[in-house]
Amino acid sequence: MRPSSDTPTHLELYRNFDTIGGVCHTHSVNATMWAQACREIPCLGTTHADFFYGPVPVTDVMTADEIKSNYELNTGKVIVRRFANLDPLQIPGVLVANHGPFTWGKTPAATVEAAVVLEQMATMALGTLLINPKQDKISQVLLDKHYLRKHGRDAYYGQK
Repeated sequence: MRPSSDTPTHLELYRNFDTIGGVCHTHSVNATMWAQACREIPCLGTTHADFFYGPVPVTDVMTADEIKSNYELNTGKVIVRRFANLDPLQIPGVLVANHGPFTWGKTPAATVEAAVVLEQMATMALGTLLINPKQDKISQVLLDKHYLRKHGRDAYYGQK
């Protein structure tokens, strides 16, 4: 059993996101399509807002130098750069441009849940935009309501 070839990416995330306890990298079909298209997943509805506090960001396209030298480490660095002004627990995932999704969470279980949710959000956003290409993101007030009732200081959603 050898460590994952993506270990340098994971370690870079652990070093920079001190609140996470797990990292997951998949090539789930729909989230990977968004990543390959270099498009963030817009927050179009409340399912998305229940888990991610805004759109799922996409990183910058990696430079030739970043790819040729320490590719896996630089994958982590491009993710960290994208999160310079974002809270990784409020947005527990990213799309690496031309590559695929990475997710994280406080625990390994939360990390896997974020990966499953991200794929579902990618599928729902794709379907929504196929039905209505002009669909706009949800309002800030609805995003706040759905995210904060589950994750905010005064969270009340669900059973105690």
